[in-house]
Amino acid sequence: MPEGDAIARAAQRLRVLVGERLAVEAPNPRAAVKHVAERLDGKQLESVEAVGKNLFLRFEGGVTLRSHLKLKGRWRVQARGREIAGEPWLVLRGGTHEALLWHGPVLELSDRARLRLGPDILAEPTALDAMLANLRALRQDTRLGEALQVQRAVAGIGNMWMNEALFDARVSPWLTLADATDEELREALAAAARLMRGRLDGARGGRRAYRRKGRPCPRCGETIRSWPLGDAARMAYWCPGCQRGEGPAAQ
Repeated sequence: MPEGDAIARAAQRLRVLVGERLAVEAPNPRAAVKHVAERLDGKQLESVEAVGKNLFLRFEGGVTLRSHLKLKGRWRVQARGREIAGEPWLVLRGGTHEALLWHGPVLELSDRARLRLGPDILAEPTALDAMLANLRALRQDTRLGEALQVQRAVAGIGNMWMNEALFDARVSPWLTLADATDEELREALAAAARLMRGRLDGARGGRRAYRRKGRPCPRCGETIRSWPLGDAARMAYWCPGCQRGEGPAAQ
């Protein structure tokens, strides 16, 4: 699933259409039944904002389109008039560019989802106090690897950046909120913000824990481990040598 930095990049690309009055189509029947195109066609796009894993496109008249890409969705911006193979969910067509949404399962004319979101991990300055308070409001037996991905607590962190941030902060994804100190939580949140902003700004660098099962830890040399975490079975990656906290009972 695209994480906050990927959604922020999509917002940057879509902003080429801001200020234009758009022709809007919904070629895919699954999107056409939502009647989004009819409501937006001919309206001027006023802004594009990324909040966590959500895109909010605000049109004139106070109409907001929310897009969440889930696992397979993607926005592509191209020169207007290029051949389109297939049936995109939505086409936003300006004077010189057009944006195509493919496999967009969440598409609605509402911004109510904002009310369910915690502070955006990519917002500046980082709202560490609010994020920490939200994490402390969760069940304290929640594992850190799950807690950092609760979008009502912190918006934008997904599985890859959870693993990388906790590696950076030297705490295991299996450690519970109850066993983590406020300072460790702050360090993990700050690491996620720093790493994701770096990627958004074009920084390069390989992953240090995520999808490195069986490889030596780049920090201490211990073998990186991996095991499904929680009901969603998202894969956790961690180094038992330099990340504080026990691993799962069975591996």
